[in-house]
Parts: sequence; structure tokens; C-alpha cells
Amino acid sequence: MHEYTGNPSDRRADTRFPLKPMYSGIEVKLTGEDQPVFEGHAYDISRSGVNFELDQAIQPGTPICLKLTLPEWLLGLVDGDTDLTSVQIRGTVVWQDDDGVPGPVRMAATFQSFNSVSERDLFLETLKSHRYAVAA
Repeated sequence: MHEYTGNPSDRRADTRFPLKPMYSGIEVKLTGEDQPVFEGHAYDISRSGVNFELDQAIQPGTPICLKLTLPEWLLGLVDGDTDLTSVQIRGTVVWQDDDGVPGPVRMAATFQSFNSVSERDLFLETLKSHRYAVAA
């Protein structure tokens, strides 16, 4: 198996959109019973994954459940009425930048599945709303 050692942004297949971390809450839970929930912030998203920060490092390859809170200003731009303000996604951590210094750790995860079709559709509609700028 070939291990990639270059810049993780070079491997992205989908356009990524930056978020304002202060307003883009994310909850991450390891899969399994009685696992803690870690709260943090999302930095950018795409159709296939998310770049986020938590106070707890999670090793690449770890399956996780994500709850991504969608920006309220964006929800009003999506066609159709919805009561959803967040989406739940199953994914896998694929990268982390833990420098060993106490404090927040940046990570990235790929998406495997959404909790429901309506949540998947809401998420994809927010990306298609063209209110996100493309990340560099």
C-alpha cells in the first residue's frame, strides 16, 4: 500500500468551501457504545469530507460520527422548507496534524454516509447554493 506523504490538500477530489470556524460547530463521536462526544469547529467542507479542529486528537483510520451544524444564514437560502439545522454523517478520520503541543488539533475526515436522505439532500443543497467561496 502506498502511503501519501505530500500535502493533504493535493488529494481532494471535490471543491472545498471555507467556513467561519467560530460559527461552524461540529460534534465528533467515536463509533460504539458509551463513547464521549468532542466539540470543535469545522474549517472547510466539501461533498466528500470536512477539515475540522478538536481539543482531542483522533487517529487516522478511526471511524467517527459527525454532527455538523449548518450556518443559519445559509439555511434560509436553500430551496424548500426544513426544520433541520444540522446533519449527521458517518465518516473516517484520514489526516491529523498533532504537533504534540497541548491545544486544538486539526484533522480531516471523509464522509461515508448520512443519517438520512433528507440530511444528505440538505447538505448538498447548501453547497450548491453558491454562498460559499471556494477555498484556496
